[in-house]
Amino acid sequence: MNMKLVLFDIDGTLMDAGGAGGKSLNDAFCELFSIKDAFRDIRFDGKTDLRIFKEGLKYHNLTNGNGILDAIGEQYLRRLKLEIDNDNRHIKPGIAALIERLLGKHGIGLLTGNLRAGAQIKLSSVGLWQLFDGGGAFGDAHEDRNDLLPIAVEDFYKNTGKQFPFSQCVIIGDTPKDVGAGKAHGAFTIAVATGPYSVVELSETGADAVFDDLSDTDAVMAVINGQTVSN
Repeated sequence: MNMKLVLFDIDGTLMDAGGAGGKSLNDAFCELFSIKDAFRDIRFDGKTDLRIFKEGLKYHNLTNGNGILDAIGEQYLRRLKLEIDNDNRHIKPGIAALIERLLGKHGIGLLTGNLRAGAQIKLSSVGLWQLFDGGGAFGDAHEDRNDLLPIAVEDFYKNTGKQFPFSQCVIIGDTPKDVGAGKAHGAFTIAVATGPYSVVELSETGADAVFDDLSDTDAVMAVINGQTVSN
């Protein structure tokens, strides 16, 4: 069995933040620009935070110059620290068991659109952050999700000394954009229908494997180990 680098998306894949991210971003725009419910008509799924910030500014005819992106990020993170403490946040099915099985057998990291600090806030709230000491790639590293895999591989190498070709990387996410981010570099892709997309919709992306959720640890590990493919 070849060792793989397994990279997880966060929102909809590892956990649900209970609406904390969207509320925090809307509150940040209200604080900075006096615009209420600024992101009502803007979808978040699969996008990096930087891309979402810019879409919000463009939608409301606001400039993204003069340090405004940094100001949005700072205000968002301040709000997120408060909003993450809610009763609706939870880990997605099978995640704890899957990570336990992966540890020591494969490398694990993150490939997420969240700002690094935002990822830490969210994952720390459900006790997962410390498990990803190999690092990964985050939404403040690049605006385009398709450019995150090389960053994740390099970050993992810096943190662990282990280097993986893209063909030995496995991307696990809940949106077509997660699948696209892996396919852009020839990585293996696993899509999971624990976010806004159904199994049928995810199957249409051409993902190498698609699951309802990740609760069948043996089946998911078999796919990661290259023993079978589930669609």
